[in-house]
Amino acid sequence: MKLLRTLSIKTLALTLGLFSSITFAGTITYKVDKQEYEGYYVSPGEDAPLVILLHDWDGLTDYEIQRSDMLMKQGYAVFAADLFGKGVRPIKDQDKKQHTGELYADREKLRNLIKAAVTTAKAQGADVNNAVMAGYCFGGAGVLEYARSGANLKGFVTFHGGLSTPVGQSYKNTKAGILVFHGSADSAISLQDLATLGTELEQNNVPHELISYGGAPHAFTVFGSDRYRPQADKLSWQRFLTYLQETTSK
Repeated sequence: MKLLRTLSIKTLALTLGLFSSITFAGTITYKVDKQEYEGYYVSPGEDAPLVILLHDWDGLTDYEIQRSDMLMKQGYAVFAADLFGKGVRPIKDQDKKQHTGELYADREKLRNLIKAAVTTAKAQGADVNNAVMAGYCFGGAGVLEYARSGANLKGFVTFHGGLSTPVGQSYKNTKAGILVFHGSADSAISLQDLATLGTELEQNNVPHELISYGGAPHAFTVFGSDRYRPQADKLSWQRFLTYLQETTSK
């Protein structure tokens, strides 16, 4: 079971002991349409490039916190968004499907929740004008949703995320490049889905890079799972860090 660690934005003692350059690390409670949400923010200091991180279908857990801390060590501020609501961290697959299904069915709400995460990151002092959005699985689909909205970020990155475009949507308003990491052995999202996305991006003149790893199943970056593939995780992470260096300003 993955659990979200409970920290306060003022709780610096432990993290300062581990990473002397950290300025902030902790959970952030914020409201969207009167409902409370709880994200996680970490920053190595002022003027750090920002990554907005969207979680997979079990909500914001230790996995996203670990990835956030890994990015912080590389000099990036990270706001890991909460798209389900404070305390909503589904464990059973049927509950995960319920929460993701509700947002897939209400794309306007999904976009508003992502936008609220960006606004909340800005309120913490993060530089949203020097930001990239990344997401895992369900979060990857959310990244593409936000890219199609015309959001003014520097890039969009998805790891083994949903790739299909809803009826009535397109990438005509997308303002930045898209980087996709996919597993060729993904039984939920096919190589044809990847090719279809590439065709859509090319037709709309959206800069893109689509990388597929042979033998990698869905969720190949999730530590400790039977789907974890160390080589695909290592290669995708290295390319992600290089992409951040290429795309953001330090």
